[in-house]
Amino acid sequence: MVLNNPRRGITLMITAMFVFAIQDGISRHLAETYNVMTVVMLRYWFFAIFAVAISMRHGSSLKQVAHSETPWLQIFRGVLLVFEIVVTVVAFVRLGLIETHAIFAIYPLMVAALAGPFLGEYVGWRRKIAICVGLVGVLIILRPGLKVFSPDALIPLLAAFMFAIYALTTRMVARKDSAATSFFYTGVAGAVAITVIAPFFWTPMQGVADWLWMLALCISGASGHFLLIKAYEATEAGNLQPFAYFQLVFVTIFGLTLFQERTDAWTVAGSILILTAGLFTLLRQAKLK
Repeated sequence: MVLNNPRRGITLMITAMFVFAIQDGISRHLAETYNVMTVVMLRYWFFAIFAVAISMRHGSSLKQVAHSETPWLQIFRGVLLVFEIVVTVVAFVRLGLIETHAIFAIYPLMVAALAGPFLGEYVGWRRKIAICVGLVGVLIILRPGLKVFSPDALIPLLAAFMFAIYALTTRMVARKDSAATSFFYTGVAGAVAITVIAPFFWTPMQGVADWLWMLALCISGASGHFLLIKAYEATEAGNLQPFAYFQLVFVTIFGLTLFQERTDAWTVAGSILILTAGLFTLLRQAKLK
C-alpha cells in the first residue's frame, strides 16, 4: 500500500488510542476484583490468536512467519511486553489511570536517551535538553501528595522503562525480520510466558457480567492493534507518533468521569512538560530523518 493518506492515518491513530483507553479502563475495572495475572493471561490468549491471524493474512505459512534471524531477541521482547502490561495494570489499580499514564508518557524520551547505547543513534543537544525537561516533569508529578517516592509511584516508571526497552528491541529485530514475524512473536511468546506463570495466581471469574467485561477487554485489545496496523499502512510513522499522546487525553476523561479519579495542578503541569518534551523529540527526529 502506498503511504499517501495522512488524514486517514491520523484518524485511525486517534481512534486506536481511544480504543486502547477503553482497554485500560476495563483492565483497571477487572484487576480491582481479579488477580492481574488472570486478567492479562485471558487477554493475551485472545491476542495471540489475533497476532497469528494477522501475521499470516498475506498467505504466508506458519513456518514462514515464525522464521526469525533473531529468535531469542524476538522471544525476549515478546516476554518483556506481556510483563510490562502486568506492571502497567498493577499501576492502574494502585495509582489510577491518570497518574499512571502521565508518568508512562516519559517512555519516548527514554527511547531517545537509550537509542545511543542500544542502536548507535545518539541524540543532539536539543533532544538531550528535551529529555531533561521530561524528567523534570516526572519529578513534578511524583513530588506532591502522599505517594512521593513510594514503591507505588515507581511502578509506572518501571513500566515505561520496560516499554522503552521493548521499543528499542523491536527496532533491532526490524533490521533482519519482517513486521509479520515480529508481530507473531509479540503475541505467541507473551502468551506462552504468561500461561506458564499465571495459573499459580488464578482467580476464577464470577458471573456472566465479568465474562462479558473480559470479552470486551479482548475485543478492544485486538481492535486497537488492528486500527494501529491500518494507520501505519495509511501513512508514515513520523506523521502518526505525536497523536499517540491522545491516549492520555482519553484516559484522563475516563479516569475523571468513570473512576472518580482526581488530579491536581502539579500533575497537570508535569504532564504538560512531559508531553511537550516528547512531542519536540518526535518532531525533531522526524525533521532530521
